[in-house]
Amino acid sequence: MVNSPSQPLDRAANSEIRHYYQSHRLFRDRYRVLKKLGQGGFGVTYLAQNATLPGEPYCVIKQLCPKAGSELSLERAKVRFRREARALASLGSHSQIPQLLDYFTTGGEFYLVQEYVHGETLAQEVRRAGRLTEAQVKYFLREIIPVVRFIHRNRIIHRDIKPPNIIRSERDRRLVLIDFGAVREFLSDVDEGAMQAPATQFVGTPGFAPPEQLALRPCYASDVYALGMTCLYLLTARTPIEFDQDPHSGVIRWHHTVTVSPHLTTVLDRMLLPDSQDRYTTVDELERALDLEPHLDVLAGCMNTRDRPSYDSDADQIEVSSDAYLTPIQREAQAIRKWRTKRSLPHGQGRSAGPVSRP
Repeated sequence: MVNSPSQPLDRAANSEIRHYYQSHRLFRDRYRVLKKLGQGGFGVTYLAQNATLPGEPYCVIKQLCPKAGSELSLERAKVRFRREARALASLGSHSQIPQLLDYFTTGGEFYLVQEYVHGETLAQEVRRAGRLTEAQVKYFLREIIPVVRFIHRNRIIHRDIKPPNIIRSERDRRLVLIDFGAVREFLSDVDEGAMQAPATQFVGTPGFAPPEQLALRPCYASDVYALGMTCLYLLTARTPIEFDQDPHSGVIRWHHTVTVSPHLTTVLDRMLLPDSQDRYTTVDELERALDLEPHLDVLAGCMNTRDRPSYDSDADQIEVSSDAYLTPIQREAQAIRKWRTKRSLPHGQGRSAGPVSRP
């Protein structure tokens, strides 16, 4: 008999792996289950050792609990689980993603076995050592952008980037991104024709997820927003719920909570815009914005910082001051007027000592 959708954690409590954990026998004649690492709405995570390999390396076993209400929906869930697990396995070649070692179903239960990364999450790091500096947050972005770019190029949206899902490896200090939403999505929508509320289909964490993700329309820019909220947490040690929002625009009000450079302020503001079309649409755009900072002083001399005036059809009849912004047509009209003026002057008057350059 298959459990009802309202009983996923009951299935976890009575699962096969739990009996092996309590008896210390080998699960699937291979895994020694040591302890439970955590439990959430989608299942339970255990720390284990592979007793069949030299050195008995550590691994993480994730038991997933699909909300299947019938045998048909359970079979459908198995098909989707295998497909999504294969997609995750293809990401394991990146050094900042835990390698998927195994996946299987047994007794109507779904399991992933992944590489164990020993270290602290960024959330634990901030609780222990305090807030990060601006320089450290910029370095964090430099470290995390390559792995986010990699998963996006594999047409996967993470959907749950946040400090607890980023681990700093104790062995080599690299950042590792964990807990992808791709496999978890199938757990929420396996009943054919089921009329489910959006909250039961949502994958992610409120506060770190942008509006379009809450509306079940995630895109690559959704991960950019989550990175921006993660940066705010690292800078302030405040969770998303502790920030106010503008009641009209929905923009996060964070400037008063921490002082950073104007450039980083501009970058974070754009990462956190409510409309995905206004954000950096890719992490490549975000990286280019970060790359500009060392060159801002040089570029400042050749960048126009004035507002463009409204177009006036009679502009060619108006003399504009030399330091104002001029459109190409206005510049050409001004040059022609100057040339006509000089032609109308007596010989030798109104000429400069040196050559005259055309605009």
